[in-house]
Amino acid sequence: MDEARNEPQRRSDGEQTHAAILEAAMRLASVEGLSGLTIGRLAREVGASRSGVFAHFRSKLRLQQETIAAASEIFDREVVRPGLDAPEGLAQLEGFCEAYLSYVEREVFPGGCFFAQLLAEFDAPDGAIHDEVVTFQQGGMALLEGLIVTAQRRGELAPEVDPGQLAFELYAPLELANYFATLHRDPTIVDRGRRAVRTAIASARLRDRTGSSPAS
Repeated sequence: MDEARNEPQRRSDGEQTHAAILEAAMRLASVEGLSGLTIGRLAREVGASRSGVFAHFRSKLRLQQETIAAASEIFDREVVRPGLDAPEGLAQLEGFCEAYLSYVEREVFPGGCFFAQLLAEFDAPDGAIHDEVVTFQQGGMALLEGLIVTAQRRGELAPEVDPGQLAFELYAPLELANYFATLHRDPTIVDRGRRAVRTAIASARLRDRTGSSPAS
């Protein structure tokens, strides 16, 4: 009976330990890269035995994949959901861009955007992690394009605007703001990204015959 009573607590402790290891893994990987994230390095970081950490993941690839999955949940919480909380249309497009820049500005990860780091690290090497990075990046671009198409359908962006091109023009300052703010340890650089986003969206706004954007 005592063993049965203690079992849920043991499972809870194991889940908490697993979550704490993943939190440390995300923090380290955002600064040092996912390639350098080893069982031994992580064990030293969390003050655990190598065998204890290994028991949670069993392989370096599994550790990397679980770290990406945990970071994806944080990205969804910090960027996607806040951005999509805005009303449908242009407000969501602007909200998503602002949520990303806020995520960088608040230094949710010490090394800047976790996935920007992954993209820089795994753009060339083939393999399972490269494929996951491609999937994430394509998903982000598809989300931007979808928001642009919705804004066009609502008459907020010009119909002749190429959604793929505008998505590219928005993605670029978001990522550059992240890289420069992290490189220079200066979150105020993020404001340059905000201005670039506003400029790109303003150029795509639906204009009347006088050349003016319609009132919001």
